[in-house]
Amino acid sequence: MEERTPDRREVLTTGAVVAAGLLAGCAGGDGGGGDGEGNEGGDESPTPTDEGEETTTEATTEDGGENESGGGGEQPSFDGWLSDTSNYDGVEDATGQDGATVMVGAEGNGGNIAFEPAAVRIDAGATVTWEWTGQGGSHNVKHQNDDFESEYYDQEGETFEYTFEEAGTYKYLCVPHQSQGMKGVVVVE
Repeated sequence: MEERTPDRREVLTTGAVVAAGLLAGCAGGDGGGGDGEGNEGGDESPTPTDEGEETTTEATTEDGGENESGGGGEQPSFDGWLSDTSNYDGVEDATGQDGATVMVGAEGNGGNIAFEPAAVRIDAGATVTWEWTGQGGSHNVKHQNDDFESEYYDQEGETFEYTFEEAGTYKYLCVPHQSQGMKGVVVVE
């Protein structure tokens, strides 16, 4: 039997079919429309993957912020908000609880100038308590859009609380240390 060499058209067609199959496998095949940025048609809920992680989707909230649910092995980017935050290693899940505690003056960003965890996910109606470690000088907690703001504290044990009633993504910072990466995010579902 004589071997036949495929012509150029057959090679290109086969390559296109293989590429389409690979892309379909990566897309998860849920049939949802996308925007070319990895965002599935405005879906605001996490999309589980085989490893139990979630893929990142974003949607704009009423206050102009975005609502991000993270995963797929990827960390939510929060539009680069935490790109210079050295201790950000993913979103801590505190859903199903009455609230979460975030340490202020935790180790990170070249000193004790970090929030720990840098990002936390809670349910709507839950309260976040920021608790000062007494390290790294005077810190505060200030929402990017001024929805909440604490006093400046430098003593261990001081606290500030805020109850998040509305779903969305809330970016916040420490005013004196924001340029050093002391920023955080609360994702409310």
